[in-house]
Amino acid sequence: MEHKKILLCVPLVLLLLTACESEKEAPALTVNPYDDIRASTWSGDNKSVYEESDYSRDDIFTFTFNEGTVLKGSEDLQAQMMEEGKDPGLGVRSIHEQGITGAGVHVAIIDQNLLTDHPEFAGKIAAYHDTGCETDENRGSMHGPAVTSILVGETLGVAPGADVYYAAAPSWKCDSQYYAEGLYWIIEENKKLPEGEKIRVVSVSAAPSGPGSPFTENLDMWDEALAAAKDEGILVLDCRSDAETGIIAPAYYDRAHREDPAMCVGGFPSSTYQIPAAQIGAPTSYRTVAEEYSKGSPSYQYTGQGGLSWGIPYAAGVLALGWQVNPDLSNEQIVQLLFDTCSTGTNGSNIVHPTAFIAAVQDTLQP
Repeated sequence: MEHKKILLCVPLVLLLLTACESEKEAPALTVNPYDDIRASTWSGDNKSVYEESDYSRDDIFTFTFNEGTVLKGSEDLQAQMMEEGKDPGLGVRSIHEQGITGAGVHVAIIDQNLLTDHPEFAGKIAAYHDTGCETDENRGSMHGPAVTSILVGETLGVAPGADVYYAAAPSWKCDSQYYAEGLYWIIEENKKLPEGEKIRVVSVSAAPSGPGSPFTENLDMWDEALAAAKDEGILVLDCRSDAETGIIAPAYYDRAHREDPAMCVGGFPSSTYQIPAAQIGAPTSYRTVAEEYSKGSPSYQYTGQGGLSWGIPYAAGVLALGWQVNPDLSNEQIVQLLFDTCSTGTNGSNIVHPTAFIAAVQDTLQP
């Protein structure tokens, strides 16, 4: 009888062991949501390979990756995300179909050094000035091509018909003097242009002064340059908390409703917040942008979660579209239209509404 009890217990023990095994946690993933897994382009490596066990396929849309990133088993989804991210969304491409591309509008950018041969903006750089980056002429940056492509990129830009006056500034030196010099250069270039062909807006994806600025030297020089630009009638958008220049905030699309501003959310996918009434949200996440670190090697990167840096050129591009329609609008008038036509996102945030904005600009042409 005792022998039978032992035999009965053996299957029970095996069952319990099997159950325990099945309840063990799966191995931890190497790649987590919103991780940056771009292949290194500075070290000479051109591939960053991840096995299927390293990541969840459901998280791919949150990753930041480039063409050198290989997610084994999901290459098709990677390509889909990269292509989807090129669409500016919010009806921008429908505006382009009307022939409104920012054609004839001059804009400017102050950002890190740029290799100007990327197919997204080759031939669109009207003038280029380096304020002191001191980099190899065959080496690019991450930031420069990204913001330029968002503004005027051929396949992914908001205003692909506009051209750019580009001032390269070494943000890594944390010295606002370089940004001020870049803005003064833009002012001088603007003076050379005839009436009707002036530089309308400067996109600055940085905060060279003001509360929370990461810059440590000559912050007052940026404020002085801004005053000079205003006197010349040039609108500047930057990342400061300022009533005139800091009017743009980060937001992101509902990926299933990319064209609908009312479905957008203020803030970041991992950290949402309601955008203050004095600002307007522009898309900064789920975007594909241009990339070129070495001359002659243009590529792309997908950004699952981007910063405000991506929103500034987006908004500048929308304004450029408006100025193509009615170049007689003043800075104050066109910014007011941007606010008057913005949509309300799902968390109560102001969200830029390009199609409504363009319709309102067109209405200003009516007798």
